[in-house]
Amino acid sequence: MTDPILKIEHVSYTYPEAEEPALRDVTLEIARGSFVAVLGHNGSGKSTLAKTFNGILIPTEGRVLVEGMDTADEDRLLDIRRTVGMVFQNPDNQIVASVVEDDVAFAPENLGVAPKEIRQRVDDALRAVGMYDFRLHAPHLLSGGQKQRVAIAGVLAMRPACIVLDEPTAMLDPIGRREVLATVEELRRERGMTVVLITHHMSECVDADRVIVMNGGRVALDGSPKAVFSQVETMRAEGLAVPETTELIYGLRQGGFDLPLDALSVDECADAIAAIFKKD
Repeated sequence: MTDPILKIEHVSYTYPEAEEPALRDVTLEIARGSFVAVLGHNGSGKSTLAKTFNGILIPTEGRVLVEGMDTADEDRLLDIRRTVGMVFQNPDNQIVASVVEDDVAFAPENLGVAPKEIRQRVDDALRAVGMYDFRLHAPHLLSGGQKQRVAIAGVLAMRPACIVLDEPTAMLDPIGRREVLATVEELRRERGMTVVLITHHMSECVDADRVIVMNGGRVALDGSPKAVFSQVETMRAEGLAVPETTELIYGLRQGGFDLPLDALSVDECADAIAAIFKKD
């Protein structure tokens, strides 16, 4: 078994002048090549946790290791940020140039990458997110989903091993959300990239390998999507909903139907319900 790409060891974090810690003794490992969704309501600590993954925030207590590099080691910070790239919820905060390809080239230029290599990286990154045909466009004329894909391309041009997306669909309409999530899934599938998705949308977690539920700065639940979402009462106690498929099956179970709570996808849910009628 390969070593985890991220190790979070007894991490706590308190913002300056805050009375209560945003993170409380969090210990996790993120496996290389996995798709992990971190779920929680506002104030749960999920975004704070994400910012510790590449040294944006340094833990008040404990440590975060990125491929064995301590994020508190300032001498390794550049290597850490080459390894773990961050995409935030507002793409306008990450787009710095007036032409799409110039924006994607910005990070590798600042890393001192050779011009020929930059050209290749920019083209590869834009193709990876389906935005190559827009390379000469002005970012401000793009849709929200397109802007977010350009922001993802800007991170990909750094060739990170892990990409952390902090609520990347929060400001998008349903079409933009689908575009971004499809891009993320393709990156994981075709490039073997480690993906950590911070979200409060249950539906965005269904295809993850693992779901981590944060509440009060602590890990409340941790497991496969089916294992986590089948704990309906626990999720409700944490102030969170479950996917609509699970909600439907849970309601039917309350009505006396013998249905599996782990029928998570729409197809699984439909098949489970159809099987009940066939028995009748």
